[in-house]
Amino acid sequence: MTQLQAARDGIVTPEMEAVAREEGVPAEQVRAGIADGTVVLPFNRNRTHPVVRAIGRGLKTKVNANYGSSADHEDPAEEGEKLAWAIEYGSDSVMDLSTGPRLNEIRRMSLAESTVMLGTVPIYEAAQRRGVYSWDEAIWDVIEGQAREGVDYMTVHCGVTRRSIARLDDMPRVCGIVSRGGAVTAAWIRKTGRDNPLYTEFDRLLEIAREHDVTLSLGDGLRPGANADATDPAQLEELFVLGELQTRALAAGVQAMIEGPGHVPLDEIAANVQIEKRVCHGAPFYVLGPLPTDCGAGYDHITGAIGGAVSAAAGTDMLCYLTPAEHLRLPTKEDVRDGVIATRIAAHCGDVVKRTGRARERDREMSDARKRLDWERMFALAFDGKKAREFRVNSEDADRAVCSMCGPLCSVNIDNHSDPQYAERAAAEHRRQFGQAVVERVEGIPKGTL
Repeated sequence: MTQLQAARDGIVTPEMEAVAREEGVPAEQVRAGIADGTVVLPFNRNRTHPVVRAIGRGLKTKVNANYGSSADHEDPAEEGEKLAWAIEYGSDSVMDLSTGPRLNEIRRMSLAESTVMLGTVPIYEAAQRRGVYSWDEAIWDVIEGQAREGVDYMTVHCGVTRRSIARLDDMPRVCGIVSRGGAVTAAWIRKTGRDNPLYTEFDRLLEIAREHDVTLSLGDGLRPGANADATDPAQLEELFVLGELQTRALAAGVQAMIEGPGHVPLDEIAANVQIEKRVCHGAPFYVLGPLPTDCGAGYDHITGAIGGAVSAAAGTDMLCYLTPAEHLRLPTKEDVRDGVIATRIAAHCGDVVKRTGRARERDREMSDARKRLDWERMFALAFDGKKAREFRVNSEDADRAVCSMCGPLCSVNIDNHSDPQYAERAAAEHRRQFGQAVVERVEGIPKGTL
């Protein structure tokens, strides 16, 4: 029985209960969301999951981190370090996008080491085995094999069809096809004249996914790779197909989410989210970025965070990070860290708007800590507490309550000292919220020197 089948039978599984506890929502809310397809809980029954997460309506915005080798740069140990850093810095999900000759070794390492949900793109292995124009000969064995190994969700480019390619050919783009899986699928269609087997044999895909409870991530093989190409007929044609396939997946007891763009101008991001939610019946939306400018090379983790915050606020359910190396080279583990942190900030900004994931409560607690000049609590609440602590320790005022930005002119310190009722109010409020132990810690903080 899959998580979806259990949910439809009114069963709250242990995994649903774990999600409810982590999110701070009723377990019944999680079950109902999975049952109607607005929430997915990627959980392949063939491996253990120390951390269980769900994606979708009413839950906090999740963050995914990609890593993986290429034929030009392949070091399994390095990819293992990237995986570890992605999880350490807060990714809810990871995807192994390896395309080099040792991709199977890296995937199996990932399955053994990842404590969070793991996704893959099976067409990469099929193309690596058979080539760009013969991947169809291996795709079903690859999907079956990865499902048996324990992959939680798979990106499958089922919406790249002869019809959607015709749309693209009728209205050429500036950047054409920028998805690797999309480009491989389109090249095969153009060469063979046949339609995508992942589309024509979708029921076969559903049988495999249902057997192992693999969530399908219906991929955006025709996502725009330039702002000028955003929201064009090819992108929308693919999305319409994915909406139909999502309905078929749910009917078969298989969970499905929808992948989205890509490069999108800032004023079109919310519209893209709204279109997906309407066309795909409220299915969880998983986007790359989006990137609202094409010119952020070297800083695309920032570009993606800007677009990601807008997208999350509009209703996107999971953000795929970008690193500073996007468009330029394979990322390092430091790039992975920077990408995860930037995207977590974006997701949090969206959650503040959606009022999910206790985001507003966390912001309020950080503000309270700043008012008290409680540096340890600030470090604990920061998205990268290590970096925050490093900045603080290396400042001239590290041994004082204030920081070197203002020193004796610290506005918070001045205000606290000039307001005789501050200490009394702060103690009473924190006694009410957190108990006497925290109040005692707050009252013991040095107030600095004016």
